[in-house]
Amino acid sequence: MLTAKRSLPAATGQDPGMGWPVVALCLVQFVDVLGVTVVVTTLPAMLSDVGASPEDGTIVAVGYAMFFGGLLMFGARLGDRFGHRRCILGSLVAFAAGSLLTATATSVFVLSAGRCVQGAAAAIAVPSALRLLTAVATDERQRARAVAAWSAAGAAAGASGFVVGGLVSAVGSWRLVFWGLLGVSAVLAAAVIRFVPARATETGGGALNLAGSVLLTGAVMLAILFGEAPWLLLGSALLAGLFVLVDRRSSAPLVFSGVLRLPQVRRGAGGAFFNTATTGVVTLVTLHLQGALGRTPLEAAATLLPLSLAVIPGSAVAARLIVRRPAERVAAAGLLAIGAGLAVPLIAPASVVLIGAGVAAAGFGLGLASVATTSLATDVPEERRATSAGLANTSAQLGTALGTAVLLLVAASTTGIPGATDRTPWVAWAAAAVAAVAASVVLASVRER
Repeated sequence: MLTAKRSLPAATGQDPGMGWPVVALCLVQFVDVLGVTVVVTTLPAMLSDVGASPEDGTIVAVGYAMFFGGLLMFGARLGDRFGHRRCILGSLVAFAAGSLLTATATSVFVLSAGRCVQGAAAAIAVPSALRLLTAVATDERQRARAVAAWSAAGAAAGASGFVVGGLVSAVGSWRLVFWGLLGVSAVLAAAVIRFVPARATETGGGALNLAGSVLLTGAVMLAILFGEAPWLLLGSALLAGLFVLVDRRSSAPLVFSGVLRLPQVRRGAGGAFFNTATTGVVTLVTLHLQGALGRTPLEAAATLLPLSLAVIPGSAVAARLIVRRPAERVAAAGLLAIGAGLAVPLIAPASVVLIGAGVAAAGFGLGLASVATTSLATDVPEERRATSAGLANTSAQLGTALGTAVLLLVAASTTGIPGATDRTPWVAWAAAAVAAVAASVVLASVRER
């Protein structure tokens, strides 16, 4: 189902198809999503190096996700207002500055500030990159392939963060990660200037709705911090309620501009939430491998590598399926594969082989589900695509934060030992069950159409 035919605007003067513009934009997505998880395995070394205790690491650990998830909708509006290509280039400059701050940090304050700047920059870039990606696709099949590449880049990046962190921890200082990101930012900026058309989409102008942006950003940030202090969820709900009131009355609404009335957007955003809410358990699998099983960061990274690799064939299969089958069914199949993959290691939680096989199945399912939900969320008229992309990405970030926090609470209440490494099997059971339920809900939405 497509609500609007895609055509390349005449201003570009060419048909870039599936060439370098798509590659450049997908790499923007890859680097920005990689930033969320790249510190998981390096965090202890980072804190030790700047003389901080583990208790001081909360903002270092979640600051990127807070600003990334919190500012995505505002980032979408900035792209519409000032131009998507211009916003991507500006965000890459800011991302480089954040990387430099982090790489040279000598205190936990500067370390946290650098991570927050990186997250804010990523939030500005991602909605605009997705808007441009769908603009350069000339027909339904090309769009499916472009969305598949985009989804594979994001899903693989989230999983690859663990691997990159583990490898760097094994061969050198954690600072090399951020020096590398500084260089990558420069290369990406050059690629965007060279390959992405300057006028692939028109800017719409209009107000930025700063009041609504502040309230929505605050609500998302508090929700992402929910795992650190559960009472923050109440504050998040309060700010979300205020946001709804402000946004409905605004002349330039962030969300209530008709996008949420589109069922495919609701299904895409909901699916994105459950994709990350369930696969977020991989963070705990990393801790399980290093804590309960005594693996080194490098060994843990190698065990989780199949998760990143399996996303690619999963995305390729999804790209073929969504042009012939309802995207909801593809998303449901992906969620079922995720659930099955999370359940496999529970046969023998100490078996590294089974953990590797399980995360591979989950990665394949994540590829399927990510492509399908992104396709649903962006199946809107072009002028609304940046908003719907921001909404889907915000849902994904909330899924990671809230899903992991809730699963941890379930595990702690079951084992009675909040910090125990043996909680991972309980969390995996809960995540597998959530994936199965989400799949059934998505399938039910197909029958209701």
